Amino acid sequence: MGASLSSSSSSVSEKSIHQFTVKDSSGKDADLSVYEGKVLLVVNVASKCGLTESNYTQLTELYRKYKDQGFVILAFPCNQFLYQEPGTSQEAHQFACTRFKAEYPVFQKVRVNGQNAAPIYKFLKSKKPTFLGSRIKWNFTKFLVAKDGQVIDRYGPTVSPLSIQNDIEKALAQEL
Repeated sequence: MGASLSSSSSSVSEKSIHQFTVKDSSGKDADLSVYEGKVLLVVNVASKCGLTESNYTQLTELYRKYKDQGFVILAFPCNQFLYQEPGTSQEAHQFACTRFKAEYPVFQKVRVNGQNAAPIYKFLKSKKPTFLGSRIKWNFTKFLVAKDGQVIDRYGPTVSPLSIQNDIEKALAQEL
């Protein structure tokens, strides 16, 4: 059992989330070093999930409340859970922005589990595995990342965004 874990979780050489480059919803490179000094909430999103309405609504609320203090949400559409993000990356982006007024970045669709998982997700999972291992269980798993790019905590899909406000405030209050 132990051997199978090591191949996926120890293959991450990056020391901080700021070392990653990802693709935006139109396929252009987005360098995450621009978020140095900001508190990040990284979320795998889907537009056809039972958790979509509450999560997107609360994520928008959180972002509006804390964005001026240096808080950013990074949304990564993912179609790995019952194919609940079937459209293109642009469609996922448009859905978030029009229906839920998302003003935060929505990136290109990614895989969060398996051999082809996006490197940023390999990094996040290696830093905060759960007692069940590092796999992402479902849409709207959330990772809170400190200003220095280190993962503070991981929250399951059913943890509402608004319930982690205290953790966000603590992270915003920390000096770099």
